[in-house]
This record gives sequence, C-alpha cells and structure tokens, in this order.
Amino acid sequence: MTERPKLPIQAFDYDLPDHCIAYTPATQRADSKLLVWDQTLLAESTYAHIAEFIPEKSTLLFNNSKVIAARILFEKNKNETSTNRTNENSIIEIFCLEPSAKYSPVAIAMQATQKVEWICLVGGAKKWKAGLLEKKLILHDQPMTVYAKKIKALDGQFLIAFSWEGPFHFSEIIEQIGNIPLPPYIQRAATAEDKDRYQTTYALEEGSVAAPTAGLHFNEAIFTSLAAKKIDCQFLALHVGAGTFLPVKTENIEEHPMHAEFFEVPTTLIEFLLQKEFEKEKIGNNQKPAPIIAVGTTTLRTMESIYWLGVKIIQLKKTASAEQLAAMDLKLLQWDAYELNHLNISNTAALKALLDWMECKKISNLITTTQLMIVPGYNFQLCNGLITNFHQPKSTLLLIIAAITGDQWKSIYEHAIDNQYRFLSYGDGSLFWIH
Repeated sequence: MTERPKLPIQAFDYDLPDHCIAYTPATQRADSKLLVWDQTLLAESTYAHIAEFIPEKSTLLFNNSKVIAARILFEKNKNETSTNRTNENSIIEIFCLEPSAKYSPVAIAMQATQKVEWICLVGGAKKWKAGLLEKKLILHDQPMTVYAKKIKALDGQFLIAFSWEGPFHFSEIIEQIGNIPLPPYIQRAATAEDKDRYQTTYALEEGSVAAPTAGLHFNEAIFTSLAAKKIDCQFLALHVGAGTFLPVKTENIEEHPMHAEFFEVPTTLIEFLLQKEFEKEKIGNNQKPAPIIAVGTTTLRTMESIYWLGVKIIQLKKTASAEQLAAMDLKLLQWDAYELNHLNISNTAALKALLDWMECKKISNLITTTQLMIVPGYNFQLCNGLITNFHQPKSTLLLIIAAITGDQWKSIYEHAIDNQYRFLSYGDGSLFWIH
C-alpha cells in the first residue's frame, strides 16, 4: 500500500492579483492566450493555433457535460414578508448542486416529471421558515407554477423538493426559471452573453453546475484545424460540481475531503482506448505513440478514474465471484489510486477488466462517481497531455498542475502573471505534456 500524500497546502499558495482574474470572456473563444510547456516553456500563442502544437493522429478527449441553469430565485410568499422590508430581502436563492440519491444519476433527475429532489445551497435560508415557495412561468404556451419545499438541512446544505403540474421534464423547467451559475468570485448577475459563453460549443449531457472551462476556448474553426491534422476528438461526460471551486482549507492535503462527481463513459470509448494500448504495444522503441490529451482537469480526472476502476476490479476478483462483482456498485474513492498503486497493473489489463465487468452487468455506459484526488507524486496512466486554464491558489486543480510539473508550476504561474495572462474560468490556458 502506497502511503497517502502528506503535503502542506501552504506550499501551493501564490499571490493572484485581482487584475489577472478574467471576469468576462475574451472577445472570441479562440482569442484566449495559450502557453505550451514540456519540461520548460516551449511556446506562447493563442487557442486559434493550438493544432500547430499537437502531433498528427493524436487524440483529444473532451468533457461534453452541459451547465444547467442551477441558480433559481424564488420570492417569498407575500403574507410572510413584512411590508417594511425591501423586495430584495424577500428573495430566496436556491442553487441546485446534485440530485438526491432517489433521483441519481443526473440524467434521471433532469428527465423527472412532476417532482424531483435536489441537494441545494440556499441563500437566505433563515428567511425561509416553512411553507412552499412559488414561481410562475409559461412553458410551451401553458401557464404553470413551480413549487419548492425545504425537506431537511444537510450540514450547511438542504434537501429541496421541486414540484409542478404537467408532463414537463425538470430540464425544461430549470431552463425557464434558472440562471447560469457563474463562479462565486464573479459577483454579478449572469447575462445573455454568459448563457452562451459559459458553455462549451459541444455541450450535450446536462448536469454540471460549473463549466468544464478548458473547453470554452474551442470553436468550429479549431475543430476544423484539428481534423486537418487527423487529430481524433472523443467525448465523455463528468458533471462538474460546486466543489470544484472549494479551496483546500486543511493544513495538510491528506485531510481534505475530496468531492465526488458523476461521470459517464460509453463502452465505445473504453474500447477505443484499449485499441490505442494495443497499437502502443506494436510500436518499436524508436517510435513514439500518438499522444492522448485531456481537455480539462475534469476530463483528465475521468480518464485516470477509468484506469483505477479497472485495477479495483482486478483486486476485487481475488475475493469476489463474477456474480458478486457484477452486483457491485463500483465507485472510485479519494485514495484508491494511491492504495492500489503497488499492483503495477498495465493499462491494457485494467481496461479489459473494466470492459469485462461492464459486459457482465450488461451495461453500455459506465455511470458512477469519482473522488480521485490527483496530487504531486501521482502516477499518470492514460493521458500524455493536459489542456487547462490557470487555477486558484491552494485549489485541488492547482495540485493537478503540480503533479505534472513539480515545483515548476511556480515559475509557470509567475510568468503568466508577469505577462498578463488572464486567470480562472474565463481566462487563458496552457498545454502541459505529461511524462
């Protein structure tokens, strides 16, 4: 068993000036600046030219999760609101984080009709003593009312039941009454521009409450340039939770409870990755295999989780029958990768084990959660590169960059600040090669 990392989070702090934070998107998606790093700074360009820095026949993996309009404003019932209070004081803000276990995974919650339950943050919770909140809307020319009921408190969060009449899905409801949930450091109301730009152009699977921001820079012209170099684009979905913005508040990384996020990976993608592994085995030592590059930390986290789930299955086979394995609800916990690292399982064996397990369960999509926390000392398995934005100090996302670059992340970020790169969700980005 590999020891869990014991690193002080203070070692991953830096001074981020406010003027470096991007509070609005670049004029055009592909205008964002791009820094290219491979052991040292190689180039500086823009995303419009990213194909120039990626070898032919590479694979780019994208997270096609779609940001939902998760921030909903309700007005308290008038008979509960004092006439001496302003209208602003009567507003209750409900921020949908994830569906309750009864309605998980996210796809089930979004397709729910008449009623659904979500775990939520509630702004103004103390003002909401009891009773139903109401919000009227017109959907497909039909007037209707959506109700919100507070079921119970859950350690700073709340279980909220939403209900409505009619055969409408919750995805239709929230699209009408909700607002795009901008990151908490952007202290302004979302605009029509945000509705477009805080969403990737290829977003498909509803469920994120924060954008997979590395993909925000990609437009049709970039995909055309990638296709011209025979660069394959593949898609998976990890539904980004609000936990992505939480800084590490514990003194030691080991003590930080990593948030779990749902992801969905089709059998066809795992089969594709297995085929890539077979191709690597046929290549001679004097040739380099075409790299696999994750677009975004969420994609990287999903890819690495796929490998470790396969390893976990191999380990479980030692004590469980095929029937018991097929009945298991397989998840990746925070430190599984570190505790299983000593097994030295090949990528091919891990992917085959995962595919066999899925066949036994008769499923064509792997839908589960990951709590994988990638920190310095982590051994990367399936990805050779990462395209990502610049991240907040003392964040789990910055720890991923440090896992790739070692202490060089400090000089990289210092260079970016000195050269006026824009940071965080709407900011510029970089391409890191993983060794």
